[in-house]
Amino acid sequence: MDHAPGARDGAYGGTDAVGVSGPGTPDPRRHIPRTDRLLADPRLREAVARLGAVRVKAAVRQAQERARAGILPPGEVADAAVALLPRAASGLRPVVNATGVLLHTNLGRAALSPAARRAVWDAAGPTDVELDLRTGSRARRGRTALAALHDRVPAAGAVHVVNNGAAALVLAATALAAGREIVVSRGEMVEIGDGFRLPDLLASTGARLREVGTTNRTTAADYADALGPDTAFLLKVHPSNFKVTGFTRAADVADLVPLGVPVVVDIGSGLLAPHPLLPEEPDARTPLRAGAALVTASGDKLLGGPQCGLLLGREDTVRALSRHPLARALRVDKLTLAALEATLTGPAGPTAEALDADPAALTRRAERLAAGLAADGVDARAVPSTATVGGGGAPGVTLPSAALSLPERYAAALRTGADPVVGRLEAGRCLLDLRSVPEPDDARLADAVRSVPGR
Repeated sequence: MDHAPGARDGAYGGTDAVGVSGPGTPDPRRHIPRTDRLLADPRLREAVARLGAVRVKAAVRQAQERARAGILPPGEVADAAVALLPRAASGLRPVVNATGVLLHTNLGRAALSPAARRAVWDAAGPTDVELDLRTGSRARRGRTALAALHDRVPAAGAVHVVNNGAAALVLAATALAAGREIVVSRGEMVEIGDGFRLPDLLASTGARLREVGTTNRTTAADYADALGPDTAFLLKVHPSNFKVTGFTRAADVADLVPLGVPVVVDIGSGLLAPHPLLPEEPDARTPLRAGAALVTASGDKLLGGPQCGLLLGREDTVRALSRHPLARALRVDKLTLAALEATLTGPAGPTAEALDADPAALTRRAERLAAGLAADGVDARAVPSTATVGGGGAPGVTLPSAALSLPERYAAALRTGADPVVGRLEAGRCLLDLRSVPEPDDARLADAVRSVPGR
């Protein structure tokens, strides 16, 4: 391409250009704004502080290249660069969970309470996670979070926290049973999700598994018959994500404790005490009172906290686990400790509120939303719905709910919108179940629906 005398390649290198597209015809690309001028735009200047200069400059260059290719008018380069930028430095996007699954694994399970979110923010900078400010000496890591957990489960002699529920069980097997036997029912040899199977997980610790009973029936006598000098402990595992009905039987912890071997119970979903809506869901308090040596659970399920693994049990047992070398590799960070403590001591969070929600109140919310959207021309209806706990908790349990019913095409449009909303498809309609949506998010939900083009 010919250039006028004295022309500079600013369209390509960030300075002014005076190229021509033909004899006597100025090249419109000479009007493409320079990079430094674009970065002076208040929107992009703010984005540099939020996202970093490298990401913002990349968006600017991409927008400039589109203008050079004739795809974009030069006057729209700044707007295009702004549009190319993500809302946050992380690739994770906030989502409205309107699936009716309270603890949706693909959406991160439990949503943290406002108190827990504030605690995470406060802990993001330097904090006294392992320092006693009074004496200036090193202190026990996470001591206040552990004290809060112990206060909530006084039946435990001691408590410890690792980075997830599977890690809690791995630590127990490694510290107590490496090179020895773990006796477990065949009916409790479960797959915990994403292809991870309990037998494989436990075998990776160097322990040997001794299966007893059958898929549907295992008695205390089956465990007793399997005991030997190499028995490290008896393991009880809550099936979590499935339910066996009919001709079934399982040994209770109270039946196993008299056998004289430590009993370890993996309750899974992290319910610390019995809940009236979930009578069949195991909790931590019950097996501890029955004499279990150790209970393991997840923190990001029914407890409503961050992802972590809880270890609750006899003082000597928990101490042995917390001092094992593997415990260092599995320890949690300060943000998790802060969120866990705030979950345990603060006001009820979204999980507890969703679980205890009044179905009549959910119906009123759905009717109010449907009426407002219908007035704006949206085919929206309030309909009865059924929610579930999710996250491997309370299999088979359904919770009465109410939903906003929309045309099927709304599902993809809402999921890919500027403020993503994830619902579910049912009978050719997109349902937005309100039991999994905190009431303060109703306006956000309605705005997302109104933003769907062509409604």
